Amino acid sequence: METVILAVVIAVVVIGALGGLVVGSRKKKQLPPPPPSTPDITAAPPTEPHVGEEAETPRDEARRTIEEVDLPAAEPEAEPEAAEPEAVEEPAAPEVEVPEPTAGRLVRLRARLSRSQNALGKGLLTLLSREHLDEDTWEEIEDTLLTADVGVQPTQELVDNLRERVKVLGTRTPDELRALLREELLKLVVPEFDRTVKTESLSGEGTTPGIVMVVGVNGTGKTTTTGKLARVLVADGKNVVLGAADTFRAAAADQLQTWGERVGARTVRGPEGGDPASIAFDSVKEGVEAGADVVLIDTAGRLHTKTGLMDELGKVKRVVEKQAPLDEVLLVLDATTGQNGLVQARVFAEVVDITGIVLTKLDGTAKGGIVVAVQRELGVPVKLVGLGEGPDDLAPFEPEAFVDALIGE
Repeated sequence: METVILAVVIAVVVIGALGGLVVGSRKKKQLPPPPPSTPDITAAPPTEPHVGEEAETPRDEARRTIEEVDLPAAEPEAEPEAAEPEAVEEPAAPEVEVPEPTAGRLVRLRARLSRSQNALGKGLLTLLSREHLDEDTWEEIEDTLLTADVGVQPTQELVDNLRERVKVLGTRTPDELRALLREELLKLVVPEFDRTVKTESLSGEGTTPGIVMVVGVNGTGKTTTTGKLARVLVADGKNVVLGAADTFRAAAADQLQTWGERVGARTVRGPEGGDPASIAFDSVKEGVEAGADVVLIDTAGRLHTKTGLMDELGKVKRVVEKQAPLDEVLLVLDATTGQNGLVQARVFAEVVDITGIVLTKLDGTAKGGIVVAVQRELGVPVKLVGLGEGPDDLAPFEPEAFVDALIGE
């Protein structure tokens, strides 16, 4: 029995040994072992890392060794220069314009005036050239003058003078008729008027600037005229201060300030809806302190039907005169309004002493006769005329140039 058991144990051991040899031989065929590495006995043992340091791995050591051997030493990086602070770009000051000289300005604009106005002169010359000047012809001449807004009384005077002179003249050549008509129209325009815009102080002491107040109904071009007048004065060598006393019309002060900036004139303004008399007072005060030559005060466009507003315009005048006398009060009228403009002129003349008239839009559909009518109505001269939308289209009124434009010379 023991012999049998011993034989079985020996057989199991033999079978297990044979199986191990077979498996080992297969593994040796599939995965050949790597060749044994020879240890580098010259290498120094790795140093122990200190507290807070990481141990250097073989890969890190190899990388460091390659960098030290193969790559040149890196140059130290330059410190970045301190960035210069960006310059804050200030808004550019508005460019100051050089206005066109005023001397002979109406003469240069005469062609523009002629295109819209010489229908009056041509119509009269055509009628006067008829072989027989009967009553019907003279009535047509009267109608032509009335249509041109000359007015009833000036028309009657002109027709009477023409009838008498044509009768005496007898034979009428075109040149004689033109000369005759020119003389009579020039009489109606009254060339003897002093049309100088008064910008010298009436005090005569030279310590205060000349003060000009501009009045008129909204829509006549009053603020624009004030700005253009500033250009006229600057072109003539004057130092100008603008007073934006029209506080009731939106953007009126901005509009006037823009005109002033274009020519280098200072604008005194206040809050919208503020007291116009206070702003007018401050404008004169500024003009005195700055040593200005002229102060131009743009007033609100008073509706002539509102008595309270007209009274306030009178208040502005009184407040200004507490510092210095008013040298000029210019009434701005739209030349296209005809007889309605004459109604406005009468009401303004009752509130302030009008000393001169500015006719705007005379190059449009306006009738040239309004010059005659408004001068006859107020007894004061037309001093300036507006002949377009350009900044230098405001011209001193010259009677001879105006009449020549009417008859197409």
